[in-house]
Amino acid sequence: MNLETAQTTTTVKFPILKQENGNSFKPAAQTTTNVDGTLTTLIPGPVTTKEKVQKKNDVKARSMLLMALPNEHLMTFNQYKDAKTLFSAIQTRFGGNEATKKTLKTLLKQMYKNFSAPSIESLDSIFNRLQKIVSQLAILGENISQEDLNLKFLRSLPFEWNTHIVVWRNKPDLDTRSFDDLYNNFKIVEQEVKRAASSSSSS
Repeated sequence: MNLETAQTTTTVKFPILKQENGNSFKPAAQTTTNVDGTLTTLIPGPVTTKEKVQKKNDVKARSMLLMALPNEHLMTFNQYKDAKTLFSAIQTRFGGNEATKKTLKTLLKQMYKNFSAPSIESLDSIFNRLQKIVSQLAILGENISQEDLNLKFLRSLPFEWNTHIVVWRNKPDLDTRSFDDLYNNFKIVEQEVKRAASSSSSS
């Protein structure tokens, strides 16, 4: 009876232990689709802190690459589960000749130069549109400096953001602060800005 009880206890505890500590058991096999269409199966071991950071960065890079793609191609490229194979697939598909790349780069640079946002556009939409242009330029080898990108974002915001824009344009770390961080700081005060704009228009 004791043996039977012990076996039952083990059976009950096993899935609970697995949930509490993911490093106690090896994760399930993961299959990745390569650029040439072949499959690679990997059975990873316990995840280290360094690997977690790398995974987080890879997820962010993959998201940015997907964001840069035209909407009609998202389903095609969503099958690539890491940034490296996704980028290779994008280069293979959209590499084109030098003349095509030059034309596209010129068009995107013009879109970046003329970028602006109407008052009715949400902060999320402004951020996503600008991020998409910058990501597409990066794929073509045209990188925008951190300071230039941050200033472009500030200049593109509607007039109701002017008070916050002035404050941020005078910050000494604007050239090193990430675009995500700048956006998040503006997101915090978005409701306050909307209420102020609404009150102003009512009066």
